[in-house]
Amino acid sequence: MAEGIVTLSTSTFDETVGASSTPVIVDFWAEWCGPCKMIAPILAEIAVEQPGLTVAKLNVDDNPDIAMRFNVMSIPTLLVFDKGEVRKRLVGAKGKGQLLQELSEFLPTSR
Repeated sequence: MAEGIVTLSTSTFDETVGASSTPVIVDFWAEWCGPCKMIAPILAEIAVEQPGLTVAKLNVDDNPDIAMRFNVMSIPTLLVFDKGEVRKRLVGAKGKGQLLQELSEFLPTSR
């Protein structure tokens, strides 16, 4: 996995998302998903450039129970958690500029 990105599983999800002092962006993805592969390098850049955010990935094929728990019906889906609660849902691949704009309320400079 890319530098700065946390890999989540069923056993680490609640602890990681709930205990984080920073907003957590969770990328629900799968190996076979083309758009997921398109946004992966963008998320890797954001993970490095935005130290006030935690970027995490959860493979829906390996962890279907978590995907079902959050009603993830299509991928990529990005859920933004703040203090353990879902604050935003983004569905589909987006460019870096659009993604940063959608996440602006969670970026440290705008908080």
